[in-house]
Amino acid sequence: MTMSKGSNVPVPTSALRVEMGWSSGPGVPDADASALLLVSGKVRSDGDFVFYNQPEHSSGAVRHEGKRDAGGRVTDTLLVDLARVEPAVETVVLAASADGGTFGQVPGLHVRVLDAGRGAEVARFDSGDATVETAFVLGEFYRRQGAWKFRAVGQGYGSGLEGLATDYGITVDQPQHAAPSAAAPSAPAPSPNRHAAPLPAAAPPPAPGTRVAGPPPPVRTPTTVTPPPPPIPPAPPQAPVRLSKVTLTKEAPSVSLAKQGGTSGSMRVNLNWQVRKQFSGWGSKRGRAVAMHADLDLDLCALYELSDGSKGVVQALGNAFGALHQPPYIHLDGDDRTGAVESGENLTLNLDHRRSFRRILIFVTIYEGARSFADLHATVTLQPTNGAPVDFSLDECTVPSTVCALALITNSGGDLIVQREARYLVPERGVSPQRTVDRVYGWGMNWTPGRK
Repeated sequence: MTMSKGSNVPVPTSALRVEMGWSSGPGVPDADASALLLVSGKVRSDGDFVFYNQPEHSSGAVRHEGKRDAGGRVTDTLLVDLARVEPAVETVVLAASADGGTFGQVPGLHVRVLDAGRGAEVARFDSGDATVETAFVLGEFYRRQGAWKFRAVGQGYGSGLEGLATDYGITVDQPQHAAPSAAAPSAPAPSPNRHAAPLPAAAPPPAPGTRVAGPPPPVRTPTTVTPPPPPIPPAPPQAPVRLSKVTLTKEAPSVSLAKQGGTSGSMRVNLNWQVRKQFSGWGSKRGRAVAMHADLDLDLCALYELSDGSKGVVQALGNAFGALHQPPYIHLDGDDRTGAVESGENLTLNLDHRRSFRRILIFVTIYEGARSFADLHATVTLQPTNGAPVDFSLDECTVPSTVCALALITNSGGDLIVQREARYLVPERGVSPQRTVDRVYGWGMNWTPGRK
């Protein structure tokens, strides 16, 4: 049962999954979820803002999980663990921002709060009165007498994510206006005789032979000189929050991670997919070419070549999950065999060892449950710890493909260049998907049969 605007309900002090959702379609802008942790109505620092460019709070209490499209129903998810929220934080604001339009163009806008452990719905608010707003506060968690409550807010902003963030005390990266070049005129120096105070009259000279008494000589006592404390260096200015995102297209297929700030930390590569229920194109002509979520198993993989010449693959097949803090500095977090895992499948790259990478090819294969990628909709997101996220969608598959090259990452003078591939490949009879992508990209590895 949906809540009315302004109403509140108690929520458990535990891990909660917050799903901001809407319906996609032609002309519907994309939207992004965010959260702000407030003390007396403001953030303490820019670190209290959790969104796509800053996906996790330092306390671990709030984390941006990512976006998912299931049959035209889109959700962008935040994980909020109220038991880990710092005592000083009084409110966790749950907001959304529209990208490329207004919320009046976003049908079915709502927020759901679910128990992360049991999956049970705790609260829901449907917002149906949006018009020209480009940012929206849908709800908030707030403390009341030692417990937590959720309030349905429904407040819109016409100034977008930047305006919303600024209102709560976030410093946003924006073009700086040049200061006036002319210096302020200085005050004129006073004239030597203008408004001068009168000098005291000179004393008459003493009479001859008169001894003039002067002040007694000063008594000198030893003193200890304490040097002044060294000056405290000013704290380095905090870098403003960057709200930019990068979407790769056929017209603009590549991006430099260094130019986006992604030079250290890690980078998560996420594949999120959903299968349309109505088949069309090649899939409808060849029968049930694709499968439902229950039996379609996609595998996210990475071919790598390191600067020392070593080569290999990171994949679930053969339990080759890699390692993050030793070669190959790439790790696969698991194997989603059903498509039911909210965060999809993820590869993580250790950017602190980016100079160890020569090239990395991210690709996806169909392990079982379908004969091609026809009628599959997928989004690839590369999320560096520092810097703007990079995302792109796959084109419609029109060939009987079981392997798709997603992105090629190459080292150029220590900078990593991400190239959108989105390339469906058709293996020859008896040739594995892995061997097929190896041949096309010239990796030169030897392959043997493997299994999970």
